[in-house]
Amino acid sequence: MTTATKALWKIDPTHSEVQFKVKHLVISTVTGSFDSFEGTIETDGDDFKNAKATFSADIDSISTNNEDRDKHLKSDDFFNAEEYPQLKFESVNFEKFKDGEYKVTGDLTIRDVTKKVLLDVVHGGTVVDPYGQTKAGFEISGSINRKEFGLTWSAVTEAGNVVVGDQIKLQLNVQFIQS
Repeated sequence: MTTATKALWKIDPTHSEVQFKVKHLVISTVTGSFDSFEGTIETDGDDFKNAKATFSADIDSISTNNEDRDKHLKSDDFFNAEEYPQLKFESVNFEKFKDGEYKVTGDLTIRDVTKKVLLDVVHGGTVVDPYGQTKAGFEISGSINRKEFGLTWSAVTEAGNVVVGDQIKLQLNVQFIQS
């Protein structure tokens, strides 16, 4: 009888990006990112089925390539970075959907509001790099309704267009290093 070996994987921030997209004025999309984040995956053996994943991002690191907009997002109208400095995710189910594809359910916390979210995860592969480190790449996507997390600021133009959409698309391209 063999026992699976536990493996811990940590995000390699230099080879990862965490982005979100939101409709602006209903006619275009604004992309933002978090520049400071960390995450882990704990597995039994080489397969990611039933893995345990955690992730956090520093709200103060938000960037939309517009300093005024970034300040507004960090304010109490949205994230309130001063009182709630991080968003956090912890998986509760990491289910293999088909070869290389997973459905991950977890608790996402923003502004002390925790909601279950479902994410699609594609495992791009696992390789050993030229320095002998084992790395795994993932593309993670999903969407949330920002208002469910207390991000309720809203405005309407004179023409009746909503300034900021409610649906936020999440897109993470992350590389993990096996510890």
